[in-house]
Amino acid sequence: MSTPSARVESRRRVDRDALDAVIAGYHRAERAASWGLALLVICAFLGAVAALSLWPGVAVALVLAVALRVPVFRRTGSVRLRTTASPDAVAEEFASVTPPILAFQWGVADGVREPPDATAAYAFSYLLGLRTAAIDLDVDLNRVEGEGTGSAATGDGDDVDRESPVATIEIEGTARGKPWGSYAVAVREAPDGGSVVDVELRPTRRFDLRMLPQGWVADRYYADALAAQGYEVVERSVSLTR
Repeated sequence: MSTPSARVESRRRVDRDALDAVIAGYHRAERAASWGLALLVICAFLGAVAALSLWPGVAVALVLAVALRVPVFRRTGSVRLRTTASPDAVAEEFASVTPPILAFQWGVADGVREPPDATAAYAFSYLLGLRTAAIDLDVDLNRVEGEGTGSAATGDGDDVDRESPVATIEIEGTARGKPWGSYAVAVREAPDGGSVVDVELRPTRRFDLRMLPQGWVADRYYADALAAQGYEVVERSVSLTR
């Protein structure tokens, strides 16, 4: 259960204006990338028609459109974050309806809800409201009592790795009943105060090639979005696998 002190600490650390600006910049760039990809298909169609004829041009456009929709890769990776916030406040933030690592999702959603069963959903509309989508989250917070405090008060970064986490959070996302994303979060007390957060991105689904530009845009704004929420990206690695 969220404590009042943790909620107040979280609100004070978030630079809402900066976060809104980063999310708006991401959303504009992501839409531009999506439209650019659509324009690429149109140019390929027009080029094929000019070089060949109408029906070969249609065939080229169809093949390209289908190829872009074939799930071919998975995203996996990890990130380490540092923050001056207490482990208790960090655990509450990551177990909330708006975890910091999903700012681009809840930040652009048309609506965010948290039903009584602790499943959070982000609702989206696109194509001028003609189509809708939703992401459902299942969040499991596990506090490890009596761990992560002893020798972590002194030492270097290696000591953090050896310490048991103060809390772990499992975040599972689904869209239309299918896996959307999975994150394993471990919160530890930093040797010099504050917290260290390790996040593992689990490859639960395959992405099609259309998602590559969106991923590149998200990578560009990722650190800025977390900085606006009071987190520093210390290490981050993301890779694509089949």
